[in-house]
Amino acid sequence: MEKKRMPIGIEDFAKLRTNNFYYVDKSGLIKELLSNWGEVNLFTRPRRFGKSINMSMLKYFFEIGTDKSLFDGLAISKETELCEKYMGQYPVISITLKATEAGNFETSRNLIAMEIRDEAERMSFLAESDKLTASEKKSYDSLLHKDIDDETLYRSLKTLSGLLRKHYGKKVIILIDEYDVPLAMANRQNYYKEMVLLIRNLFEQALKTNSALEFAVLTGCLRMSKESIFTGLNNPKMYTLLEAECDEQFGFTGEEVREMLAYYDLGEYYDITKEWFDGYKIGRANVYNPWDVINWCDQLLTDTNKIPKSYWANSSGNEEVQRFIQKMGNGVTKTQIERLISGETVQKKIEEQLTYDTMYDSVENMWSLLYATGYLTQSETPSGNLVRLTIPNTEVRSIFRDFVLKLFEKKIAQEGVTVSAFCEALKSGNALETEKLFTALMKNTISVRDTAVRKEFKESFYHGLLLGILGFKDGWSVDSNRESGDGYYDIAIEIEDEEIGIIIEVKYAENARFEHECKKALQQINENDYTAELKNNGMRTLLKYGIACYKSQCKVVVEREEYNPE
Repeated sequence: MEKKRMPIGIEDFAKLRTNNFYYVDKSGLIKELLSNWGEVNLFTRPRRFGKSINMSMLKYFFEIGTDKSLFDGLAISKETELCEKYMGQYPVISITLKATEAGNFETSRNLIAMEIRDEAERMSFLAESDKLTASEKKSYDSLLHKDIDDETLYRSLKTLSGLLRKHYGKKVIILIDEYDVPLAMANRQNYYKEMVLLIRNLFEQALKTNSALEFAVLTGCLRMSKESIFTGLNNPKMYTLLEAECDEQFGFTGEEVREMLAYYDLGEYYDITKEWFDGYKIGRANVYNPWDVINWCDQLLTDTNKIPKSYWANSSGNEEVQRFIQKMGNGVTKTQIERLISGETVQKKIEEQLTYDTMYDSVENMWSLLYATGYLTQSETPSGNLVRLTIPNTEVRSIFRDFVLKLFEKKIAQEGVTVSAFCEALKSGNALETEKLFTALMKNTISVRDTAVRKEFKESFYHGLLLGILGFKDGWSVDSNRESGDGYYDIAIEIEDEEIGIIIEVKYAENARFEHECKKALQQINENDYTAELKNNGMRTLLKYGIACYKSQCKVVVEREEYNPE
């Protein structure tokens, strides 16, 4: 039987359910939402955690005229009384603000207006409704104008919901996906105050003074402070990362990931999937990043020899981590970053109500931002707003590592004399001097602590430090992780004009076992014949380095070989 397709980028629930895509059943959200009940409900989750597909599911469940077969076989279909009462019983307004980013306020405002206009056009039957007066039809027509004025835009969702209520005789459900995307961009492009005014007026009209509203659901990354956006709303119900309600409805549980892998005959990859993409704690639930899992499975279906990569990280610029790392030494201590990258925890006070224009104002706000956006997660049950934070998984840990290495490279650029001396010692085979200078250069960055984080990750960090240093040496050909002989070396250097070839194998010396790891490194170089490619490329003096690192210390050993092909 043909396997279902992976739903990469599919955000329309009907398309997913009718076109043979794999679907992880999150219809339990409907029951929980109705049971918990709030007139205005806000779900805050990191990006790519299934917010949009869940909002689409809500639209298709509640909207009048829906295809009820879309929910056949799903958990919600077993709730027969609830389905009879709610399924297909409401007019629904559904908009998303995720595509309203722009470099200036006017363009972003127009994109928001177009999104609302497109939704109004979906209700074209209102233009012919015998339930509406001529004046009301004129109000509907005003929503379709290209050059909509501010007053009409502010009242647009309220106007549309009022017209739908009169047409159907039923109150309206309003769904607003990614409500804070235009605010984030406005902050970056310096038109934040104008955008706050627009969003606040739009929301106040639609969600506060709207007698046609049955209930509303909003999603976003941040819970914006009530003073900035939700002014005057009557206690909107918040589903943040700390709340237990609906905690399993965004993200994949371990059982759901096991089922997906088993369905595609990929069960043997569960452990590496867990290591890379699990680790998020929402309420009481432990969940995986769904975007990562779907892309990873899709990659494995093409080639089972692939290794995981940062799918989620590559879908944005990761500005939050970059700015945080740049604060090292200016409110963020090296020890805190070392503990996080090594898999340990730090306890911080989390402020859930942020504003985009102040989120980088203090280190305290930045801790809260990293938590809200998924770069950090809670490691245990919080004590009030005191949360013990940790990096969730290997993918996110790699993001932190990469930014630390970039910052290291910037600092190393100012150490020209030491870098030149290090390279000269490396070239001459002076192990003691190489060791001394590498140790000195490592003081420009963090170290990696002895924890349960995999040894390979720790080694890749020190590997990255060496590459960062060697990148400043002109005239040297430096390669990394390429095949030679019977394996893949860490670092190979060719100094062509002097016919010198250098092989470096980097090891992490757990519990400071420097001599042991250096010996292993040299043995690996020789047993796998890593110098084979250097010899083929005409290198005649071969230097084989075993470098063992532990925290900010290292041990360097070297073997010299003179190669004469004759």
